[in-house]
Amino acid sequence: MNDPLVEVGVDVFHADASHVHFAEEICETIFIAAQQRGTGIARRTPEYITTKMTEGKAIIALTHDKRLAGFCYIETWEHGRYVANSGLIVKPEYRKQNLARRIKKAAFELSRQRYPEAKLFGITTSAAVMKINSELGYRAVHFSELTTDEAFWSGCKSCPNYDILERTKRAMCLCTGMLADPAAPTVDPQEGA
Repeated sequence: MNDPLVEVGVDVFHADASHVHFAEEICETIFIAAQQRGTGIARRTPEYITTKMTEGKAIIALTHDKRLAGFCYIETWEHGRYVANSGLIVKPEYRKQNLARRIKKAAFELSRQRYPEAKLFGITTSAAVMKINSELGYRAVHFSELTTDEAFWSGCKSCPNYDILERTKRAMCLCTGMLADPAAPTVDPQEGA
């Protein structure tokens, strides 16, 4: 079976200080995608993205000729008890080729490697991301099961839907909360629930 990404020549790997020159392009790509979808993605600065790269907490996808194809970063909350895989973006010309799945899987593995006991979580409005997260072992949860760290929730303030989250006292929003808890028992779908 041929991997279509081999044909377009895209590699996925850990970002580092050598990739910081992509930070502004990453931020702009995320912003444009949020506007096109009409849904919220918290706005990040190039400095924030640069920090994620230099801390070894980011995944980047580059074409063989070194053009940005995609990105994702990890962030810790409550002293490493919770880890979010955030900022997933794939440039339009590389979508529908399983690149988002490869990036998310790499971010998930990086999170598990660095924080093996942490609960991994995310909030998203994207059905595609929900599907990928489910394949990785996440389940949809109420926001009360996610981190209570105020810094995480204040990151939502740049989202155009923040008023919904605020009005409902963080009970609901347009996003779906998803959680992968390493302590939770897994259920074999063949055995039933």
